[in-house]
Amino acid sequence: MSSPEVSVGSPFPKSSDLRSAMSEIEQNLIGLAGIIVLGIGGQCIAARLRVPSILLLLLIGFIAGPITHSIEPDRIFEGLLFPVISLSVAIILFEGGLSLKLDELRQIGRVLVGLLTIGIATTWLLTTLAAWKILGMPPRLALLCGSILIVTGPTVIGPMLRLIRPIGKIGPIAQWEGIVIDPIGATLAVLVYDFFHSQHAMGALQFDFSLLIAFVGLLETTAVGLICGSFAAGVVVLALQRFWLPDRLHSPALLAMVVAAFTIANIWCRESGMLAVTVMGVLLANQKRVAISRFVEFKENLTVLLISGLFIILSARLKLENLTSLGWRGVAFVLFVILIVRPVAVWLSSVGSNLTWQERVFLSWFAPRGIVAAAVASVFAIRLGDQGHDLVPAVFVVIVGTVSVYSLTAFPLARRLGLAVTNPQGVLIASAHPGARAIAHALQSANFRVVLLDSNRVDGNVARMEGLTAQTVDLLDEDTIKNVDFGGLGRFLALTSSDEVNALVSMRFREVFGSSEVYQLSPIRSEGQVEVGSLRVHGRILFATGLNYEVLDQRFEAGAVIKQTKLTKEFTYADFVSLHGTQAIPLFVIDPVAKLLTVCVPEVSLKITAGQILISLMIPEPAGE
Repeated sequence: MSSPEVSVGSPFPKSSDLRSAMSEIEQNLIGLAGIIVLGIGGQCIAARLRVPSILLLLLIGFIAGPITHSIEPDRIFEGLLFPVISLSVAIILFEGGLSLKLDELRQIGRVLVGLLTIGIATTWLLTTLAAWKILGMPPRLALLCGSILIVTGPTVIGPMLRLIRPIGKIGPIAQWEGIVIDPIGATLAVLVYDFFHSQHAMGALQFDFSLLIAFVGLLETTAVGLICGSFAAGVVVLALQRFWLPDRLHSPALLAMVVAAFTIANIWCRESGMLAVTVMGVLLANQKRVAISRFVEFKENLTVLLISGLFIILSARLKLENLTSLGWRGVAFVLFVILIVRPVAVWLSSVGSNLTWQERVFLSWFAPRGIVAAAVASVFAIRLGDQGHDLVPAVFVVIVGTVSVYSLTAFPLARRLGLAVTNPQGVLIASAHPGARAIAHALQSANFRVVLLDSNRVDGNVARMEGLTAQTVDLLDEDTIKNVDFGGLGRFLALTSSDEVNALVSMRFREVFGSSEVYQLSPIRSEGQVEVGSLRVHGRILFATGLNYEVLDQRFEAGAVIKQTKLTKEFTYADFVSLHGTQAIPLFVIDPVAKLLTVCVPEVSLKITAGQILISLMIPEPAGE
């Protein structure tokens, strides 16, 4: 669809020319606003429906673009389309790098190296073969398509992992692979493009020289990416250490540094910017000199906006005739990638590793493609012109196919393999103070998984020495959610000494556990009265009204202990209350047959049957009684 023409007459344009120009400006404004509104609207609807947002965004963009022609990105952005896509991907990769923790490599390093070497080579080779034989692409374009499709989608993998909550190593493996493989795939695609471009320029007899150029380009890209990313991370740390910037400029300055590192690296060595920003994110996430939690909300909000907008833009650029031309070949190509390419790549790259067969099967069935593959394919399609018209449809078909299949089947498969719990009963506790540790010991002794989170290193170390699983984290950092292994965990207890922290972390973990399984200690007003009404938007009140942190701490200091009592027909809950009265505060009820854990809350009357176990806080009798 051609854009409306604006007459360019004399230096003094006619009123009709001005109206035409203004009309085009208004159309571009409407189109740009539509991209933002449709993108965020799609995210909201997807969250409400609990479906992967990428599917809805692709559908919305496809309707707005090739079907209705309501949004035309090429006309809106013109020459800025390529820079906008590149910078957006850079920020998304930087955000992904911030979520990677180097200490995870101790457990997954060998498998990860295999996936990033043997796995990449296998995926590239088999996908290239499929693009050549099934889609009928020329060998050069098939090689380029194969290099692009080695990447997985970290923006899709993260939400899926939070839904599945896999047990063991597969969560960190999938997350690391999804983020690290993106700059590798983009760099490989550039080298393939440059290889054939230089060979075409020098003639077919210069194959060996073209191969040498590609190898040197790989080394140069890697070196430049590492240098620029490391330097940018160092500058950020130094600026924060020396207090060169006011707090209000920290996030904007970090964003500017990400853009600068990406741009300088790309100017120095083309397409090394993706590696630079990923390295920058990883280094900042793992340094201990300055806190980066203040950047979390800013960069996550920005990333959501960029991902939403990019999917609308990229899917709106698709041409209906190119998609329909794939026909059955597109379906066969997707099935080959899912059923053949990924399983072969995982099993070859995990030979000799300590992965169980269940973990290998799951990883073989978990490689959704996402925004990076779509963006890189779109960029090369622009460069190739008519020669690359089949590239973008092929990549988008794989994105839609893999996300659809994996989002529908990954969770049931994980449960069938024993890598995810159908009804997880474990407990995640915010705090590792003595009272929280006592509660954790009681639950762990009853064979429930318990994980403690605390920003206090001393309490965390004590918990680990006592045999508990504890992580030292910033509870207010949104990345904390990404770094928790949720396998087997089904509820969250906020037990910190700060009512504000309890409320904030409860709000944050509602997206993981749901509001019905998020609890916090009863807060208190400044005058000492309990405030309950406002907690409907935070967490459910734990155990008993008025049992706040101060009261709980005083009880433990006074010698209170946690005891388990098995109720029978002869000794019922009524007998328990009659015996102990207010000296016992019910905390949890365990059904040993169904292996279910119920948290006691003041809003629900306790209904305990014979055979169940009551965990309670027993207050010692006053001296002399």
